[in-house]
Amino acid sequence: MTWKLFYNLKCFNSLSSSTKIGKVLITGVAGFIGFHVAKRLLASGLEVFGIDSMNGYYSTQIKQDRLELLKRFANFSFSSINICQRNDLESLFAANPFDLVIHLAAQAGVRYSLDAPHKYAESNLMGFVNVIEACRQQGVTRFLFASSSSVYGNQEGGVFSEDGFTDAPESLYAATKKANELIAHSYSKQFGMQTIGLRFFSVYGPWGRPDMAYFSFTKKILSGAPISVFNRGQMVRDFTYIDDIVDGVDQLIANLNQLPGYKIYNLGNNHPVKIMDFIGALELALGREALIDFQPMQAGDVVFTCADISSAQRDFDYKPCVDMESGLKVFVKWYRGYFGKGEAAKSE
Repeated sequence: MTWKLFYNLKCFNSLSSSTKIGKVLITGVAGFIGFHVAKRLLASGLEVFGIDSMNGYYSTQIKQDRLELLKRFANFSFSSINICQRNDLESLFAANPFDLVIHLAAQAGVRYSLDAPHKYAESNLMGFVNVIEACRQQGVTRFLFASSSSVYGNQEGGVFSEDGFTDAPESLYAATKKANELIAHSYSKQFGMQTIGLRFFSVYGPWGRPDMAYFSFTKKILSGAPISVFNRGQMVRDFTYIDDIVDGVDQLIANLNQLPGYKIYNLGNNHPVKIMDFIGALELALGREALIDFQPMQAGDVVFTCADISSAQRDFDYKPCVDMESGLKVFVKWYRGYFGKGEAAKSE
């Protein structure tokens, strides 16, 4: 089964007409989640304007290839704009009557935040303020933004509820995401904007970020190199397939009229998996065994994540339905095609 066929057959609802949305701005559109969200909205007929700085945190080639697929849609426009450049943002908003802004641009990575704190302050704090303030100035009242499961810190066991404790982030990255939620709350209260944050949980799938563990694991297993497994393998993650995340965003947009002015939602799988079980499933999908180099816990990391998704289920019928084994099989098929220079992977 090809990724494209799997994507089309999967159990998702198309964007509803109950929420009147015409033109959407997606920041970070050449990123992993931004690309997939844009592709879904474009296929549903919405006009999407995407911006991305195309920075070199990871290879820009995969970003360019994602963009090439999006540019095949007549209803897609793109500009290489950095959200830290306030004047460029203000000009963009002045020239385009956006109905909705989906803010996904950010400096990603937990461990990198230990080495480059100023990049996180610039992009995730000042950049965030630049985008939400541009919305306010131009009367854009609907603002969705990416938060992260990392805001929950290093809690032990149990599901993570949106109203749970989030005041002890383990990394600067997590701290910036919590700050985004607080800023969005103030804009909703002060200016009447609808601001909704999405805490994503360990997203994986085709066209993913090469710096993510599952991506680097795949590369190293195929090359016969050892993979580094931190905390000596005692890690648990709520791995969530990308289509389930996109479904959640799509369904949320369809129900915006029924949602409150400010809200945070978990988007995860609600099915925590031991990292060693995840590696085992990846080995099966690849048909190769991993050479494992167990390492101690790294600074900024967390041991356990699991999303309580009851709010999203209640408010917009969020239903993740891709199991880990199926998701990894599709990812591996895409990976082999893409890095084997297969044209099929680049056309889907």
